[in-house]
Amino acid sequence: MTTLPLSRSHLRAMLRLMRALYRLQRLPAYRQQLAARLPAVARFDPGHDSVMMGYDFHLTANGPRLIEVNTNAGGALLAQRAYRPDFPSDLPGPQYRPLTQLLESFFQEMRLFSRGRQTKPERLVILDEEPEKQYLAEEMELLCTLFNRQGIAAALADPRQLQPQREGIHYQGQRVDLIYNRHCDFYLESAPMAAVRAAYLAGHICLTPNPHTYALLADKRRMILWSDPAALAALGVAQSDREILQEMVPLCRLLADLDPVALWTTRKQWVFKPVTAFGSRGVLLGDSISRQRFQALDPHTTLVQQFIPPTLLPDRGMKVDWRLFVYQNKLLGVAPRVYQGQVTNFRSPGSGYATVRLLP
Repeated sequence: MTTLPLSRSHLRAMLRLMRALYRLQRLPAYRQQLAARLPAVARFDPGHDSVMMGYDFHLTANGPRLIEVNTNAGGALLAQRAYRPDFPSDLPGPQYRPLTQLLESFFQEMRLFSRGRQTKPERLVILDEEPEKQYLAEEMELLCTLFNRQGIAAALADPRQLQPQREGIHYQGQRVDLIYNRHCDFYLESAPMAAVRAAYLAGHICLTPNPHTYALLADKRRMILWSDPAALAALGVAQSDREILQEMVPLCRLLADLDPVALWTTRKQWVFKPVTAFGSRGVLLGDSISRQRFQALDPHTTLVQQFIPPTLLPDRGMKVDWRLFVYQNKLLGVAPRVYQGQVTNFRSPGSGYATVRLLP
């Protein structure tokens, strides 16, 4: 088991950044500026938030720096193995605080969606494309177990298994009132997600995470605005929040807005990310990109982000990033992720979640 130190000052900085972004996404001027460029499904506000938010950071000599925000961050349950080696065979009871907080976030979504008429879902589906084949299938199955223990009928489902009805979505002949959406069609644009989209826009289903939250916080293009102090000032963002964002959000720009000749010269200072990708797919580090690959990048769908190196564990040849699991502006957990290679993954020996030791 690996234990990694984290200073309380660094944790407080990460929390300040997360809460500054939560305030920003609720700012009417911010929402109004984005509205014209968002698809209709993202402009629809369902009246609730999104479970399983993930804020990913690298630690530098000058403190933590945000790498990205995710609306369907996986691993919150599996990270518990770092603290409880017997997890999940000895799945803790509902009094175990991390699980209680996690479940409560889903119940709060149901209360907000139903405007207080329903305290928790009766039937819940965890939705993904062929969920049993997903890398985090075990975690989704564990969540089903947790919900079932709470008296909530929960199951994994592929979108093609859902049955659209006039009053909403059914699964195996039973009406579903909450979908925990692990599918990476964030704007519900694909044919298999059409029924979910229709039920969501009609207000028949509590969909969490949802396109509205994704558009406000997890669409990679938002980091362009977050790293622009003048644009934030024009929106009326409080000076204290602007200072936090300027300090902790790396410079981000769309490739189309930069000089490609100058960018190629300084490429080692940048990371190139497809704006609609997920799970580090298509991410290219500037120090390893070829000239041919660089010239093939779509300037209108490529985010150019200042490179912030991860923490290195020199004795093991491993890298570390830090994920905050969050609901609304509340911390659910901190998970250092140890990995090898260009992007975070747990497929190499010695990789996985570590425990945290907070320092003064």
